[in-house]
Amino acid sequence: MVLDENRRVTEQGPRYDCLLFDLDDTLYPLSSGLAAACTNNIRDYVNQKLGVEKSRVPDLCRELYQSYGTTMAGLRVMGYEFDYDDYHSFVHGRLPYENLKPDPVLKNLILSMPQRKIIFTNSDKVHAAKVLNRLGLDDCFEGIICFETLNPPSEITESDNELDMPTDNSTIRKKPIICKPSKEAMEQALRLANADPQRTIFFDDSHRNIAAGKRAGLHTVLVGTSVRTEGADFALESIHNIREALPEIWEEEDAESTKNVVRSRRAGVTIETVVTA
Repeated sequence: MVLDENRRVTEQGPRYDCLLFDLDDTLYPLSSGLAAACTNNIRDYVNQKLGVEKSRVPDLCRELYQSYGTTMAGLRVMGYEFDYDDYHSFVHGRLPYENLKPDPVLKNLILSMPQRKIIFTNSDKVHAAKVLNRLGLDDCFEGIICFETLNPPSEITESDNELDMPTDNSTIRKKPIICKPSKEAMEQALRLANADPQRTIFFDDSHRNIAAGKRAGLHTVLVGTSVRTEGADFALESIHNIREALPEIWEEEDAESTKNVVRSRRAGVTIETVVTA
């Protein structure tokens, strides 16, 4: 009976074959202080670079974040002109990255997962690389879906450029910013990851992003709380609790190990060797 079940799993493919991980406040705790520093830096940028009166900045940033997914996306919709690289450099360049420490426990946990693993973040690639490096997770992920991959600077669709107009920087900057939790961001991430949502688990600390992921058909895990919200299939107080909450991530690998043990026994091998490769 076990062998028949194992054969059925093999024929249908694994239950999950891709894991999408948010970065900030998901792979490290909110208590690190990066989120608070980032909020302050965004407010400083809006005040100092865009000239918004300081007293108006907190409410404006809060409203834009709630309405458009990120303050940056909202600023763009409102018509503010600014360089995206300059924005990211200002907002992320002064973060206290020294607060992040290598996490060998998380690294070993992630590396033990047999599925493809991909970062899916709204942040820019420089910030993502710095965070992964500080956490010691550089070699744990197949790729990074970030601001630049969701918003490629040279992308002009046929409908945007029917008259074959030159694709100068000003034309590109008029395109809306794509970011979580928008439907477009979820669809684009799945396309870039070449992932089937029904066989993909999405980890994020934002209840809005989790709800959007569920609408896109993903299996969802809310990180940072044990309380499930709308759209969350699971809720983890810490990313380190994955194995206890979702043992099914390792099910196929464990089943394959069991099959190899059975084969060794049938072959008359006296010392059981589990082969998972």
